[in-house]
Amino acid sequence: MKIQKRHLFLAVLALLALWQLFAMIINRPILPTPIQVGEVFFEELQNGLIEHFLASLWRVLASTALAILIAAPLGLILGQSKRLNTFISPAIYLVYPIPKVVLVPIILLILGVGDTPKIAIIFLILFFQILVLVRDQAAGLRPELIQSVRSIGAGRRALFRFVYIPASLPAVLTALRQSIGTAVAVLYIAELFATQKGLGYYIFLNGSTLFNYPAMYAGIVAMSLLGLGLYFTVDWLERRYCNWQFVN
Repeated sequence: MKIQKRHLFLAVLALLALWQLFAMIINRPILPTPIQVGEVFFEELQNGLIEHFLASLWRVLASTALAILIAAPLGLILGQSKRLNTFISPAIYLVYPIPKVVLVPIILLILGVGDTPKIAIIFLILFFQILVLVRDQAAGLRPELIQSVRSIGAGRRALFRFVYIPASLPAVLTALRQSIGTAVAVLYIAELFATQKGLGYYIFLNGSTLFNYPAMYAGIVAMSLLGLGLYFTVDWLERRYCNWQFVN
């Protein structure tokens, strides 16, 4: 679905107007105005906010790359192997619906501090989304399409390169789009524990410890920009590499 820039701009203006209205009605330090937050946001960019943003961005990008590299090939294999899919699907059926956020304490206890547990948590969210969608996409490929490629002498490697991978790419991007919001939300929770870098830590520190509410909202804006940036990047990748889906 293509959203025009003008409509997007109007939506941003509407949200800012609502924010300003609620700030005026509540009239308390806990809800500063957009102008106040904007001023603090640019000030905080010079005071470490960029470092927190980059730490969170690294964790999301690393977990996303890891999930694609592992889940996409496995999904292709399961989608084309009925026997293997029959054997593994019950385990996926049981694990997939479990909210991965409940695993945060366990992963932190097992993997300890640092980036590794944060990356692992987001990886689990993306992994199952990509695995299930790619598997279903690969299983739904029309047999006549595969036979037509085989008829010109294509082997299994050529099938994966020229049929399975292009056909599964929309499923990978769809899974990423569906998971971005959840991944960023879980990232916030993960960054509350055993770290001093990241937007989650920054937001919690300023909101619950320092009571610097404008800085807290600046961190929220930064995390929102992180999620939006990832979402728009997936949109761009889809239009760049799956442009056949938009041909009328």
